Amino acid sequence: MELRIFTEPQQGADYDTLLAVAKAAEDLGYGAFFRSDHYLAMGDASGLPGPTDAWITLAGLARETTRIRLGTLVTAATFRLPGPLAIQVAQVDQMSGGRVELGLGSGWFAEEHAAYGIPFPEDKFARFEEQLAIITGLWETKLGDKFTFEGAHYQLTESPALPKPVQDPIPVLIGGTGARRTPRLAARYASEFNVPFSSIEETATQFERVRAAVADRGRPADSMIYSNALVACVGSSDAEVARRADAIGREVDELKTNGLAGSPAEVVDTIGRFAELGTERIYLQILDLADLDHLELIAQQVGAQL
Repeated sequence: MELRIFTEPQQGADYDTLLAVAKAAEDLGYGAFFRSDHYLAMGDASGLPGPTDAWITLAGLARETTRIRLGTLVTAATFRLPGPLAIQVAQVDQMSGGRVELGLGSGWFAEEHAAYGIPFPEDKFARFEEQLAIITGLWETKLGDKFTFEGAHYQLTESPALPKPVQDPIPVLIGGTGARRTPRLAARYASEFNVPFSSIEETATQFERVRAAVADRGRPADSMIYSNALVACVGSSDAEVARRADAIGREVDELKTNGLAGSPAEVVDTIGRFAELGTERIYLQILDLADLDHLELIAQQVGAQL
């Protein structure tokens, strides 16, 4: 089981804060630092000092870290045209020496689109599917060849399909709980499938759908990595768990039901139940980015037991 750190900077974090978390995660042996791709705070958070762009952040981290993998959970297809996004991700992959992973989703948060003048089309999923075809197609095009695409939403003509990433291919992550289209797209384009913020029962159902889609596609069963994203709130005592829950505005009982919360032993037990379903990676949603002791505790008393 690999533990990865997953942050939500739109809730309020500048680049220096994210850099501190990424460096701490690297030093503590976590497998990756991922961040959301949002421009507007959710819930009661002020969002101060304001949003940071996901791929600008990852470009900076690519030069200021050396080992940890870097990615998005997930980039919204509505935010960027597919050609420029393919260039951005390939460039950050070069800047990092081949440590980038692209999580891509259709986009869903209408309010942030309105707040920053980003079109929010009704046919988001169809555009998402075309983006996957274009981005992976550009990366897969051999040097010297051209890439052309004629879709309902995007058209590319005789693209040189440059630059090329270091990795061949860059890992693509798709996630969600959709019953039909999401598993189909994952089986076609993804190397990893993620079920976010769902119960063990919901995870089991979705994993089976994706496994069936992978088999229908004719892919080897072990060609897909399965993962979960879950909020983390771990403490060495009940008081410490309660303090961390209060810091993120959540209740301990709710966190234990819907995430990874409680003592290290409790969290190891919960992770074990996900592992029985085939989960190979856990993205720990860390909401209090100032609490680096939390990362250390999880690394030393949870990660060491996995």
